Amino acid sequence: MLHEKQGDKTIMSENITKVVREKYGEAALRVSSGIGSTCCGDPISGNLYAADETSALPGAAVQASLGCGNPTALAQLHIGETVLDLGSGGGIDVLLSARRVGPTGKAYGLDMTDEMLALAEENKSKSGIRNVEFLKGEIENIPLPDNSVDVIISNCVINLSGNKDRVVSEAYRVLKPGGRFAVSDVVTKGEILPEIRQSVLLWVGCIAGALDESEFHEKLRKAGFEDIEIEPTRIYRVEDAREFLAGQGLDVEAIAPQVDGKFMAAFIRAVKPLTSRI
Repeated sequence: MLHEKQGDKTIMSENITKVVREKYGEAALRVSSGIGSTCCGDPISGNLYAADETSALPGAAVQASLGCGNPTALAQLHIGETVLDLGSGGGIDVLLSARRVGPTGKAYGLDMTDEMLALAEENKSKSGIRNVEFLKGEIENIPLPDNSVDVIISNCVINLSGNKDRVVSEAYRVLKPGGRFAVSDVVTKGEILPEIRQSVLLWVGCIAGALDESEFHEKLRKAGFEDIEIEPTRIYRVEDAREFLAGQGLDVEAIAPQVDGKFMAAFIRAVKPLTSRI
């Protein structure tokens, strides 16, 4: 992780990275062994892809999907474009993107977890899709040149970062002028209980690290993005809260009503200006 500040904030960021890497590594191993994977789980990651999208993909790519949306369906990808998926996991969104941009385009997947990268490479081989490349690295330090990507997608990953300002600025850097930021993520609306925010394990559950929608908007604006839109795609209700808070050592019955409607999956769009500072 980039150490922009010292002290407790840096330690927290490092802890988050360590926990995320371990938990998603375990998820990849479960998929590879045929057990399946449930990091975020329903209601967050259930029923996001249509059958006609996934029918031709390896089963392991579908099982390893731990996202909160379907960015490839919403990003309006075009033939010949270069796409980068931040936190690509088992590769489902990379493979779907590669199909959409066609053989003259390119789809990159970036992930920091060795087990997920191995699973993604296996899924790439099984799919027969060739215009795909998986890269090892952290989304806070993207290993691609400036102005090299047409579209950045991501699926419930930015909320897992302990340095979201860095993620957004890196996304801006690698996008070409006029390039599009088109990600699915969990966002919040209104005040969130501190016991949820303070739980490192809930970061892996796509909950505690979620930005407030206004804060996400402001980070994108400060990075230089324009035409920013945040569109809710799924609002989590009290019944969902009981499910995704279970097993976290919290008083579920007391907390669930207080998070009702405050967490949502959203599609976040923004554009890098044609005339930009990078």
